[in-house]
Amino acid sequence: MQASIESTGNLERRLTFSLPEERLQTHINGRLGEIARTARIKGFRPGKVPAKVIEQRFGQQVRAEAVDGLLRETFDAALRQHELRIAGNPRIDKAGEGEFDFVATVELVPDFGDVDVTKLNVVRHTAEISDADIDQMIENLRAQRRSWKPVARGAQQGDLVGLETWSQIGDERLPAEGAEKGTIILGQGMMFESIEKGLVGLAKGEEKTLDVDFPADWRVPALAGKTAKVTVKAVEVSEQEVPEVDAAFIKSFGVKNGDPEQFRADIRSNLERELKGALMNRLRREVGEQLIAAYSSVELPPRLVENEARAMLAQQIEAIRRQGGNPGEVPADAHEGFKDAAAKRVLVGLLVGEVARKNELRLDPKRLNETMRLIASTYEEPEQVIEMYRNDPQLMAGLQNRVMEEQVIDWIAERAQHTEQSLSFQEAIRQ
Repeated sequence: MQASIESTGNLERRLTFSLPEERLQTHINGRLGEIARTARIKGFRPGKVPAKVIEQRFGQQVRAEAVDGLLRETFDAALRQHELRIAGNPRIDKAGEGEFDFVATVELVPDFGDVDVTKLNVVRHTAEISDADIDQMIENLRAQRRSWKPVARGAQQGDLVGLETWSQIGDERLPAEGAEKGTIILGQGMMFESIEKGLVGLAKGEEKTLDVDFPADWRVPALAGKTAKVTVKAVEVSEQEVPEVDAAFIKSFGVKNGDPEQFRADIRSNLERELKGALMNRLRREVGEQLIAAYSSVELPPRLVENEARAMLAQQIEAIRRQGGNPGEVPADAHEGFKDAAAKRVLVGLLVGEVARKNELRLDPKRLNETMRLIASTYEEPEQVIEMYRNDPQLMAGLQNRVMEEQVIDWIAERAQHTEQSLSFQEAIRQ
């Protein structure tokens, strides 16, 4: 197989190649023959369907599959022939009028030279889970199950207050009629600080007028940079009631026997899983920052960086929508704002790949299974989740890439110059 190559940039190449027509036709005929032996078509006995009928029914699909498979095979052979290591996905198009002629535009992995990880300086964080961390998690779970009971006393920190508010600036009233209604939990900073403080001590039905100086960047333009008289009225005051950590409470979290020690053991396991992920994220950032600092001068494939920037923009837009927001009209060049971050992500990804290749690192099946079971353990039916991964090539490929990256990150950190820094559990999970 002959393929011509043309340099169209420092890291871009254009490959022109042709599919071997005879091999293509042989594959198509062989596949149609296999189908003819097993096809069940009304009006014909199995194995006796005329070739013309098989061609009419399955020919187009078989041909498309054959072209796709042979295209990938021929393209891979062209890469090997010219000893090219490509970054990202190629762009493959028809070349001219020929049915079997194609041109592929590819970007190459930069030459990083000798990637000497022993010169890197990495801080490796460690942390342990204490009984106090488990106690705090239990308190968090109690708070999640809290209920509210109306009280007649004045509002205190931690109370839920239903309120009405309106403001006066000179002759202007906001809103012009009625009041804005809402609820807040005192002490959580849900309202402007001076207004929230003014609510303390108010009982149901009581109101108070406050002089409030709003900052120039306040989110309500009519109040920004102005002093207003804000009236607050407590419509309802409720105190929280949290459940006791009894057998019923424990059983509600899946501990069937309601045993407190088993409950604490399960919480510890969950926190250990969370901690492991948090420490790996910290290590990934540490190693990534060191790699970026050491290889920031290396030229990167521009199309790969642009595609990454567009993907990051799409992720942000999707996150806004999931939270109920409206991203509005997105400018055509909005991805430009992600270029720097995208370049760093691409650089680290390519370097991790180079370290794995040059040191012949291979995916550890044991680590892959452990990670898969760790993910599955967060669901009610772990075995179903594991089966889903095993039956979905795309899901499994994503998991394999993640585990391989973590393996390489660990490998780099072990060989780099590193210091250990101990953190509390709360510090460690604070990203």
